[in-house]
This record gives sequence, structure tokens and C-alpha cells, in this order.
Amino acid sequence: MTRPVLADAVELARTALVELHEGPVGEYLGVTSEDDCAATHRFTAELPGYRGWQWAVVVAADPESDHATVSEIALLPGPEALLSPEWVPWDQRVRPGDLSAGDLLAPPAQDPRLVPGYVATGDPVVDDTARDLGLGRKQVMSLEGREDAAERWFGGEYGPDSEMAKAAPSTCNLCGFFLPLAGSLRSAFGVCGNEMAADGHVVHAAHGCGAHSDTTLPTGTGSPRYDAYDDGAVEEVQVTPAAPEDIAAPEDAAAPGDTAAQEDTAAPEDTAAAGDTTSTT
Repeated sequence: MTRPVLADAVELARTALVELHEGPVGEYLGVTSEDDCAATHRFTAELPGYRGWQWAVVVAADPESDHATVSEIALLPGPEALLSPEWVPWDQRVRPGDLSAGDLLAPPAQDPRLVPGYVATGDPVVDDTARDLGLGRKQVMSLEGREDAAERWFGGEYGPDSEMAKAAPSTCNLCGFFLPLAGSLRSAFGVCGNEMAADGHVVHAAHGCGAHSDTTLPTGTGSPRYDAYDDGAVEEVQVTPAAPEDIAAPEDAAAPGDTAAQEDTAAPEDTAAAGDTTSTT
């Protein structure tokens, strides 16, 4: 629990902030006890660019003192303060894809991916054989470096678990465009030489695509999914619309005929009715 002499020093802390001339002092946020002789009063910092930051004023008083004094003032980030990104060492800031033309990027010192290569002996036969095996370099990839590269390639876009590989009719190790790598990675990886596929990329032997060298086109007409559409079965017929007079003429001509038919039908009924009347009389 904060001692009253420390907790009541709000105005003392505010006055100390005002005397700094760092801008207006914001809302009072509360006090936190540090120990029996010190407490921290916090105020909102209304400084441009410091959203969510707080002024922290530490006041102190010895156990027998009846008043507090200002010990120190600091600007500290609050729970919702706007902070800069976490600092990253310069040698860790370059990421894959950042290297462009003209850039120089040396490997780190004691890079675990590299080990000393073959040192020339002066014997032409031995040195030529070493160069054929890829050892005629100052440094070569270590086992750790090769395993790291193999894991990246295996889980990448041209690995065996990609969507392209799952839908492929066959695998790269059976494709005529597959150029196997030399060395210890030969059995698992190669370079694609098909310009219509993953041309120039390292692909896993179990990768695959629709441009496999053994791919055959479907026989017959149509496509593999749909039957052929015979557009020759559709005939275009030109229809001439009838004139308005031609449409109305049959209706007018039919009217007298209908009347005559009604008269002919009604005549026997009238005769029968007359006969009934005469008979009754």
C-alpha cells in the first residue's frame, strides 16, 4: 500500500512535468507504489507521435519525512503505446529475394553451410578428377547445408506435395525433360528442362506436372471431358413476318360464315318451336 505522503503528491508531480515545458500534461492515470519510500505517478503524454505513451514521475520520501520530493521523470510506453518494430541486427535483415543486380552479399563468418573444399595437389590426374567431382573450389556445401537446401526444395513449390504434383499423371524422375543433379542430391532432385513447365527450377524426383514427356493427347473428336458439339446440325431459317392486313383478313372473312352457320343452325329450332305451338293449339 502506498504511503499517504507519496500518494498525495499528485500536484507535486504535475508541477514537475509542467516545468519541463514538453507540452501539455494529460489526464492523471494513477499511482503505483515502488517501495516504502517511493511511488510513481502516471499522466497521459500528449506529445505528437507518442500515442499511448505516459509520463512517469517518481516521488520519494524517507520513512520519517512528512513531504515528498521528485526523484525522476521518464516518458514510458503504456499498454496501447505505438512502438517501433523490434530491432533486427543488420546481418539478419536481408531476406530471400532481396538480392538484386550489383548487390554484394558475403556469407556469414563460420557459415555452417560451407566447409573447406579440395586443395590442389599439383598432380594433374588427381586435380582433374577432383574438378570432375565438383571439389575444385575453395569451399563446398557441408552436409548440414545440403540437408537444409533439400528440405526447402522438398517443401517448396516444386516438391512432391504441391498441388501440381498431386494432379500430375506421372513423376519427374520418369520424364525426359528431367536433368538429375550431380553429387549426393542426384537421386532426389534435378532441373526441369521443359520451357512450358518448371523450366530452370530444381524439382523433386517425385514432383510432376501435366507437361510430362509421356503425356499423350486424347484420341477422337471432342475433349476429354465433353462430347463434340455438332454445329452443322443447326440450320438457320429466315422467317418473313406477315403484314398486318394479311393477319386481319381471315378474321373479317370468317365473320359472315359464322353468322350464316348460326342462322342455319337456328332455323330447325325455330321450325320445331312453331310446330309445337300449332300442335298445342
